Amino acid sequence: MATEQIGYRGPTACAAAGITYRQLDYWARTGLVEPSVRPAHGSGTQRLYSFRDVVVLKVVKRFLDTGVSLQNIRTTVRHLREQGLGDLERMTLMSDGATVYECTSPDEVHALLQGGQGIFGIAVGVVWRDVESALSQLHGERIDTGETLVGHNPADELARRRNRAV
Repeated sequence: MATEQIGYRGPTACAAAGITYRQLDYWARTGLVEPSVRPAHGSGTQRLYSFRDVVVLKVVKRFLDTGVSLQNIRTTVRHLREQGLGDLERMTLMSDGATVYECTSPDEVHALLQGGQGIFGIAVGVVWRDVESALSQLHGERIDTGETLVGHNPADELARRRNRAV
């Protein structure tokens, strides 16, 4: 089953991204990271997050933990939303604490490091694999039927699709 057909409820997204439900709720209400599968429509409705959403949640958490400003994180989230799924997996995000940069080659990383200031990076592919691993132990939900999927690994479908493309 394609990862686009699976959604994750709030508690599952929180567990996979390493955030609290309070953070998830605040980020959704303020538009930082909104669920792309199903937003909440009033009291009692369940938000449903895509695999990509959960990866973005984990990236946001890592940036917040390192002190990047919320304004820069919002800009980064907009950029991540515009990228294709495969592009995310190959992306490295670097920050000097003030600005976030996307690096697509070792030369770009090297150029940033030459500035002489402190830089930290997030290899989105590593975050991607962390989220895949976490979600493989948790429950997903079929978007079309609402059927609960236990221990579904989104990487299985991606691997099948890559093998078919070769």
